[in-house]
Amino acid sequence: MTATAPTRTADCALPGTPLANARAGLDSCVHCGFCMQSCPTYLVLEDENDSPRGRLLLMRSLLDGSLPVDDPVGRAHFDKCLGCRACETACPSGVPYGQLLEATRATLTQRRPLPMMGRLLLAVFARPMLMRLAMAGGRLLRASRLSAVLARLLPGRLGFALHMVEATRTAVVRKAYVRSGSGSRGTVALLKGCVMDGLYADTNAATERVLAVNDYRCVSADGQACCGALHAHAGDLVGARRMAKRNIEAFERSGAGFVVSNAAGCGAMLKEYGQLLADEPDWADRAARIAHRSRDVTELLAEAGPVAGGRLDAVVTYDAPCHLIHAQRVAAPPLAVLAAIPGLTMVPLVDAEFCCGAAGIYNLLEPDISAAVLEPKLAYIADTRAQFVATGNPGCMMQIGAGLRRDGSATRAIHPVDLLDASYAARDS
Repeated sequence: MTATAPTRTADCALPGTPLANARAGLDSCVHCGFCMQSCPTYLVLEDENDSPRGRLLLMRSLLDGSLPVDDPVGRAHFDKCLGCRACETACPSGVPYGQLLEATRATLTQRRPLPMMGRLLLAVFARPMLMRLAMAGGRLLRASRLSAVLARLLPGRLGFALHMVEATRTAVVRKAYVRSGSGSRGTVALLKGCVMDGLYADTNAATERVLAVNDYRCVSADGQACCGALHAHAGDLVGARRMAKRNIEAFERSGAGFVVSNAAGCGAMLKEYGQLLADEPDWADRAARIAHRSRDVTELLAEAGPVAGGRLDAVVTYDAPCHLIHAQRVAAPPLAVLAAIPGLTMVPLVDAEFCCGAAGIYNLLEPDISAAVLEPKLAYIADTRAQFVATGNPGCMMQIGAGLRRDGSATRAIHPVDLLDASYAARDS
């Protein structure tokens, strides 16, 4: 580390920055170390600077001026963080690590922007036309099976990215069924999402079908944008707030009683809109109301029962997305959804609560660490001999699915809602 002696004349070397504004959360850390064994990068890299406790100490060093904002080594330790927030679950002091990480990255990017690839990826997600073109390109690669051919031929990051495209193929045969409930449980508007809408449109459609079967009435929310999670995690809080405002307007217009997401990372972002816009008087209350109405799809389904489906004879294991179990603290509902499927054999997954290494665009920016985090996950999945690994986040489905395909495994990654949808189709066929 190339830290230098502080030269500031005030208590804080970075007054008015996002990190300085979030300092109260930093001060709650007592450096107990309970977070360390929950941290994927610490377990892989074995460097305390790459643990939550170490990064919190680095944040303090930024604020007291002993670590320069433009220090590349210090910046690298923050870049290596997956942002999985498992440390928040382990922390007895309630340190809001995810909020602090975003504030730190926002502070650092004021001085030095993200690498070119990161800026390019965020620019695509921020522009609906570019996003539609990118998703159309992915669907074309998938439909032509060119992604399968090139994934076997190309090494490294590009080859794995193509395996990720292949992993978005439908993992179950879908049969049409027509059955809806009474709508008595209220109205819901689905956050379409970027990758979900572009590469998992069948899962979005399945989400609306299973909600309807369970007595929710689905309404449209036109004018949606990216949820802003990727931008917030990367430190682009201005971009994240801009997209959040567009979504708030869209969901307000829908009049829906609930805003539902089938993507764990997006759902966590929706639930944190109140925090994201807390300092904007014209938006704070509106953002808080949308956050209060936001649910993961499995939360609504579990509240409804869910209605039991037809028999599916399959062996399934469940992997908990980080932003569902750690950020949203939603653990039981996905298992309740799977339990509503007769014939399903559930096999426990060792370390199901540990990160798979996807982390938004992390697997493209830090492929070596991402791969190292993924490897034990794949080994534990192989031990289950399951036909499907169910997980409720597109990044996780693509990351795990790509690893399975690369290794020649017959196991497929799938959203829990897709299995419930197939079960309802089997019942009504």
